[in-house]
Order: sequence, then C-alpha cells, then structure tokens
Amino acid sequence: MILLQSHCRYLLQVLSTRVQNLEKGVELDCQWVEFDDVRYHIQATVKNPNLVLLSLSLPAPPPETVFLGGLPQGAIEAIKAAYGVVLQILDPPRDGFNLTLKLNLSKLPPDEEQKQALLVKIASIREVVQGAPLRVILKQLVSRGVKSDLNQLVSLVHRPNESFFVIPQAEKVTVIFPMRFKDSIDTVLATSFLQEFVEARRTAGLNNAPPCLWSSSPPQELNGVSDQALSANAGFVSFVIYPRHVEGRKLDRTVWSLSTFHAYVSYHVKSSEGFMHTRMRRRVESLIDALDRAKPDSEKSEKASKTEQNRSFKRTNVRDGRSSFNSR
Repeated sequence: MILLQSHCRYLLQVLSTRVQNLEKGVELDCQWVEFDDVRYHIQATVKNPNLVLLSLSLPAPPPETVFLGGLPQGAIEAIKAAYGVVLQILDPPRDGFNLTLKLNLSKLPPDEEQKQALLVKIASIREVVQGAPLRVILKQLVSRGVKSDLNQLVSLVHRPNESFFVIPQAEKVTVIFPMRFKDSIDTVLATSFLQEFVEARRTAGLNNAPPCLWSSSPPQELNGVSDQALSANAGFVSFVIYPRHVEGRKLDRTVWSLSTFHAYVSYHVKSSEGFMHTRMRRRVESLIDALDRAKPDSEKSEKASKTEQNRSFKRTNVRDGRSSFNSR
C-alpha cells in the first residue's frame, strides 16, 4: 500500500468528512499550504452539497522546466485517465491557482472500498499532476516505442525552483535527483542516509529493485545543465528504471515513489533527528541518576536539607507584611 504524505492525509480527511456529513449540507471553505510551497483550496456550498471545488497551486518551476498552460506536460490527460467523470477540469482555473477541479460526490461508487480507494486517489492529486510527464516517459519504456526525444534530458519540477532530471533511452530510463537541504544537520543526516540507501540495494532480497547510485558530484548525464540546477549539498541520487519495473500495476507505484522521493528522504531525516534527540535526552537523564546514586549519604542528606529549606515558608499576618514593607 502506498504511504500517503501529510498533505494527502489531510485532504483525504476533509473529503471523507464531507462525504459522511453530506446530508447536513455544511458549507466548506478551507485553504492550506504544504512545505513544498503547494497551495490547496477546497470549497463546497450549502446550495450544491454534492459539488466540491478543489484548486491546486504548484511551486514555481525552474527555468529549465517546461510548463504547458501552467501545468506539466500530460497533466490534463493524466487527470482524465485517473478520475474519469468524477472530476471535471474548470477552464480557466481560479485566480492564483494552476488547476481547479469540480468533484461530483454523487458520482462516487456505492461500494465503500471502491469509494475509499477513489478518495485516496483524489487526495493524491498533486502526484498525479506533477508525475504526469514521468508517467508518459515510463509508458514509452513499456511499449518500447522509439521516440524522437530519445536520450534527450527532461527536467521535471518537484520543489520550489528545483527540479529532477529524466533521461529516456531505448531499454531504460535514468532518473537523477539533486538533493538539497537548507539545514546543515539535515544535510549531514541525508548524506549518510542516502549512502546507506545505496548499500541496502546490494542485499539479496532487493535484486529486482531498480539500481541506485549516489555521488557527491553531478553524473555525466547532466553535462550542460546550469550550475544553479546542480547546486546539491547532499549529492546526487540516480535510479535506473527498466521495463520490468513499470509493467502492469507497477507503473503507478514507480511513478509515486519517484515523484515523492525527496519527501521520503526528508521524512526519514527528520525522524532520525527526532529519534537521536530523544536518545540523548534519555542518556543525560540516566547519567544524572547514576551521579546521584554515586554521591555519599552525607552529601545527599545535606542536599535534601537545603532543598527543604528552599521549599519552606513562614506564615505572616498583615501587620508583619506592612512593617517589612515600610522598613524598605
């Protein structure tokens, strides 16, 4: 099962709550921004409770990335293929957004399991839109079709003013991620994590996984790319995708994993940082307890008496309080 990111879980929760409380006809107007500078706006009125408007604003694309009509190439086709008649694309979108969709809740499948699966897919709208160009390239790899843009470097946006690169070839597709982090501690942890990530690929149970490489310098495939696009402080990660990795249902999982790879690494970096902080706090507490147990009994009793003196107080009446105040 695909692990939903935080923004997907929140959108899924909003949609599920709307479906469950549809008969109440409550007005809905909610906006939020996720850490990658992606904005969401969901609206529903009491007059038309079955209709929900979902708007999406994508991060600013870097200069080397090509957008068509404010969206990545193939995004419109990917939306129609993924959602069918349930979602309708509004043209033009709402002001300040790249995409506005109209969701008709009355067209959701009656089966609860199928309904939940479709809501999860709707909550993953960002990955459907941003992963559309990658899906087109990987579909060509499955069909083994010879295209005119073979071996041509393709830049895809996935973070504000940042992109990753795809190199389509006849028998494989190479995907390269420049890994950037703002915090120096995150950079160190991410570098260590990525190096271990590459080493884990060599275990016997992962022989069928896509080959993975890490390097501190840009790979040769990125020759000619601007220095600004290659400013990576945590190195470069390369995946080599073969047709066996995108056959059948594997295509959706591969597109999802590649589109959310940076978020996946960021999640583990933050989790590792929090785990280490917790371990350090527990270690300090255990050391303090060990030092307290090692103190002589006389020192312990003296410390206890000082503590009791600090905690003691003397009850005074109003006259004593006034006299002490006047003496000042």
